[in-house]
Amino acid sequence: MANNLTIVMYHYVRPLKESRYPDLKALESENFRGQLDYIQRHYTVVNMQDVIAATRGEARLPEQAILLTFDDGYRDHYEHVLPLLVERGVQGSFFPPACAVREGRVLDVNKIHFTLASSTNPQRLIAEIFAVMDAHRNEYGLPGNAECFDAFSRESRYDSADVTFIKRILQKGLPAPMRGPLIDRLFRQFVTNDERDFAAELYMDDTQLRELLDAGMFIGSHGDQHLWLNTLSADEQRSEVETSLEFMGDIGVPQHDWVMCYPYGGYNNALLALLREKGCALGLTVDVGVADLALTDPLCLPRLDTNDLPSSLDVYSVHSAPASDGHQLEA
Repeated sequence: MANNLTIVMYHYVRPLKESRYPDLKALESENFRGQLDYIQRHYTVVNMQDVIAATRGEARLPEQAILLTFDDGYRDHYEHVLPLLVERGVQGSFFPPACAVREGRVLDVNKIHFTLASSTNPQRLIAEIFAVMDAHRNEYGLPGNAECFDAFSRESRYDSADVTFIKRILQKGLPAPMRGPLIDRLFRQFVTNDERDFAAELYMDDTQLRELLDAGMFIGSHGDQHLWLNTLSADEQRSEVETSLEFMGDIGVPQHDWVMCYPYGGYNNALLALLREKGCALGLTVDVGVADLALTDPLCLPRLDTNDLPSSLDVYSVHSAPASDGHQLEA
């Protein structure tokens, strides 16, 4: 019997062409429906509880087992994903960052996505970034703009060199005291001044997450503030994990056999030790691959992006509009 598992990850799933941000790197909801058709013809969708049992040797997975995971707690998942999963009788696993739901804050990663999707020429964004770097170069000892561009602009799986540079320099490349204010400034300039209202449109709320649980879906941890957990101190890692667990408990998620989905795929040995201490059952990375549960550390399970699977709408190729949002840039 097989013990292999395909885990596919989704982020934005929405009627993209009809939306205010048609340039957002999202999966069209009709393509998601078509991909579910393909999955149900070629795979057997399993529950998170099945996977946990299999990693412990308490059960075996069926042939062509697949687990569906949805990162970041988007309202897309409540409006466009949940009805299709319920209709088909399959479980999805959802991973909302606590602060986005509790505090009405738009995550920095989402501010970057929507700034890029605002129909602004990437060259204009790069010019804005360079202007801020010029103003703070001596204060932070920043290298020259051309040197920075060369260091952070290598093309990724789904992005041009310009877009890759913007994502990487804003996610990790600049000193932390510069990054947040610069991201906020670009978001206000090119997207909106009303962050709380935007967050209410973008993320699920407590009531919707409880409805997911009532419908048989699984909810796991995506940290509190969607940070690169492998860059944090031990105390900061503990705060991220414990705050997320408290949030999950408040919405009714059982505190045993919980699952961590690493923001950006970032983890290290210190974090793995903490997760074992806290009774974490599984950890989901953005390492690309199919998991062999007999060999893979349960806290380091690889996943495939939605683009790595075809849709029944086009069984010979992945959708032409990449659905990846750059969360796994540094994986």
